[in-house]
Amino acid sequence: MVTLRPMGERALLAEVDDLAGVLQLHAALAAHPPAGIDDLVPAARTVLVAFDPARIALAAVRAWVLSAATSVPNAVTPGALVEIPVRYDGADLDETAALLGIRPAELVARHTAAPWRVAFAGFAPGFAYLTSDAWPHDVPRLAQPRTRVPAGSVGLAGEFTGAYPRETPGGWRLIGTTDAPLFAPDSPDPVLLTPGARVRFVPQRAVVRAGGSGTSGGPDATTASSAPPVPSAAPALRVLAPGALATVQDLGRPGRAALGVARSGALDRGALRVANRLVGNDPSAAGVEIVLGGLRAVAERDTWVAVTGALADLHIDGRAVDAFTPLLLPAGAELSIGIARAGARFVLAVRGGVAAPEALGSRSTDVLASLGPPALRAGDVLRAGEARHPIPVVDFFPWSVPGSAVEVDLAPGPRADWFSPAARQTLRDATWTVSSDADRVGIRLDGPVLERVRHGELPSEGMRPGALQVPPHGRPVVLLADGPVTGGYPVIAVVTDATLDRLAQVRPGDRVRFRGSR
Repeated sequence: MVTLRPMGERALLAEVDDLAGVLQLHAALAAHPPAGIDDLVPAARTVLVAFDPARIALAAVRAWVLSAATSVPNAVTPGALVEIPVRYDGADLDETAALLGIRPAELVARHTAAPWRVAFAGFAPGFAYLTSDAWPHDVPRLAQPRTRVPAGSVGLAGEFTGAYPRETPGGWRLIGTTDAPLFAPDSPDPVLLTPGARVRFVPQRAVVRAGGSGTSGGPDATTASSAPPVPSAAPALRVLAPGALATVQDLGRPGRAALGVARSGALDRGALRVANRLVGNDPSAAGVEIVLGGLRAVAERDTWVAVTGALADLHIDGRAVDAFTPLLLPAGAELSIGIARAGARFVLAVRGGVAAPEALGSRSTDVLASLGPPALRAGDVLRAGEARHPIPVVDFFPWSVPGSAVEVDLAPGPRADWFSPAARQTLRDATWTVSSDADRVGIRLDGPVLERVRHGELPSEGMRPGALQVPPHGRPVVLLADGPVTGGYPVIAVVTDATLDRLAQVRPGDRVRFRGSR
């Protein structure tokens, strides 16, 4: 049986009884997706189906999913077999074996003998949740997660095993390490363990070393910043000061959530498109996203630029200039963007587009996954490609100052029924305050507690930018472009795609009101 739940206006969750049902449904959906289906994200009990309403109607998506659910095979076709060499030297090997009432050598033997399968991905690019019918254990997570889990660590949690593609925090119990290239963004097949793949863990040495350091000898393969610059790109700007945070962003990496890769890209996509239009670029060209201003850069050659987004004083060699207009920087001239007086993020477009190295088809920096170019530093040189369109003649471009009070529209969320009717009303009626926990991953809002009528833990399920997760403290967190692709907190509602960009310009202390989703 399949239950369809809305995840905003551009996705739905297909919920089934168990993980086996997820694997069957995902296989049936992935076999023949119609035009307009953007992503299929399997998780513990659900498959998230993301679609483009301009290319396929919601009713057609629902009918397709329900039809696929009635035709799922009794057995899922086995995926490709991937062998993962493991040194069983994890820091938690002895303790985990003791918790399970067996010897460390027996734990290793069971782990290597079990035929594993990739159920779904999430948490970080290339991180796969593996399950096996031959694995009888339910391993408790650490009471206090580690702040640093080395890349290549192999761990256990609940019914799953998995390997960390990069150094991250984590609460899984570590039993070994691997040098396998779990995530290589510059490769044609960047993710080693994709949903449906079969996995066998192979001991790298016959001797089991318990209580080891758990440190992988392999490199962290998730950062593409070491790639060489685009050869045809010419130096355009040299950064003198980047401000609080300046990153390269285009329109991101949509359609890769099943691999654990977030959309990323500019938070204020409208500001990026306008800035690119003003300097004759394609709308999707990469620019620079600057948090709260403070950037200073000097032109390496005559360079056209445009600044959009937040409000601040702009100067070229000390002379005041306007935002939202094409600006010519003569070679050697300095552009300075002051501290934002309103709004939170600027977009700086350079004629020809910023030509940073690509990772998975995008030049965007994903701050959660450490994917793409690193944040800009003083001394960095921004290169630009070739422009395709002329500089437009602009006498005046209409724009408005970002306000400290923002209204955004909501569409239904899949777990609204986990909350009381009063909580759903409060979500719309309250004025929420942006907390200090606000970045490209998400925004925590302060305000009244949203009371739940259903408690307990929600199995991980697919997430989307704009999802309003409600953690146990009862206050919503809005996921943004770098947010995780799966999560375990219930989503009460989803910010519509048309109004999501407004949240790019809020900063701590600003107010947010929600409309709709009754």
